[in-house]
Amino acid sequence: MKKRDIIKLIQYHYDKDEIQFRATANDIARSFDENGDHQLAEYVMSFLSDVNTFVPQSVTFESQFVNAVDIGTSSLPLPTLIAEDIKGIINAVNHHVGINKFLFEGEPGTGKTESAKQVARLLNRSLYMVDFNQLIDSKMGQTAKNIAIVFNEINRMPNPSNAVILFDEIDAIALDRVNNNDIREMGRATSSMLKALDNVNSDVVIIATTNLYNKLDRAFRRRFDTVISFDRYSKSDLMKVAEVLLMKDLKDFKGAGKKLKLFRKILNTADRLPNPGELENILKVALAFSDPSKPCDYFARIYKKVHQVNKIGMNELKEQGFTIREIGTLTGISKSQVGRELKTTES
Repeated sequence: MKKRDIIKLIQYHYDKDEIQFRATANDIARSFDENGDHQLAEYVMSFLSDVNTFVPQSVTFESQFVNAVDIGTSSLPLPTLIAEDIKGIINAVNHHVGINKFLFEGEPGTGKTESAKQVARLLNRSLYMVDFNQLIDSKMGQTAKNIAIVFNEINRMPNPSNAVILFDEIDAIALDRVNNNDIREMGRATSSMLKALDNVNSDVVIIATTNLYNKLDRAFRRRFDTVISFDRYSKSDLMKVAEVLLMKDLKDFKGAGKKLKLFRKILNTADRLPNPGELENILKVALAFSDPSKPCDYFARIYKKVHQVNKIGMNELKEQGFTIREIGTLTGISKSQVGRELKTTES
């Protein structure tokens, strides 16, 4: 412990700054613990848990391995099946029966990370993400030590019932210990994670996400109370998501045309629609690249992306059921010229 920490504590006490007071006291306890004075560290932490706080609902928890995440105010629309599972998580946590560890699995761009933000919003908690770039270390055994440090911090954090901890893309350290190239080192890291999950504070909500569920260590999967699959979007679900995303993006492009019937037809005639994350990027880029003098220019860009074509053919559009007016909008050709060229082709 350093002299400046004592000065900070006194300052924060008189300023009634509970957040910084607790953060500094927590750092002091961690310093005692790292220097081997475990009893004093525990005494400081027990004092913090008993003391009347200035602002009991606040929580500050950031470190070398953990960063706060801005959860925003808007949520990604989800299919009914997934939305019901998210509601189930909220119910389970609010029942306070020790169910607090959840694994979100599915393809990239299906909304796993955004749903973790939604869980934090619905529970009125702060969201913190573990930084694997900092956690994983090339030194032998250091990754396992870092995992132990992270969970030690989690278990000692102030107001644990106000936090959600996100391990985004947990497969970075939890892949199958038999199939991984560096068996010994990753096995050590995975074992450390398993032990930590078994002993994590039940007041903290843990969410992990993965794109590689089938390659995860089986023992690791069993540590979670439930696994939620995000690979359950129907084409209808994706169309609804796309429409919500488009309407949100159009707020930034006042001059853009809003032909929802044409937009739905573009999506509906595609063989397969991308996942929400990719859809969101397609829509934003199409609008950003559009010609301001042509209000509906972005529809052609969207069509090319979701239909995976480099050029839009009038005959193909006609076969897909687009009207002459819609074909003109997508090709940039006048309605009369489209009519003439289609007649010429037919004859």
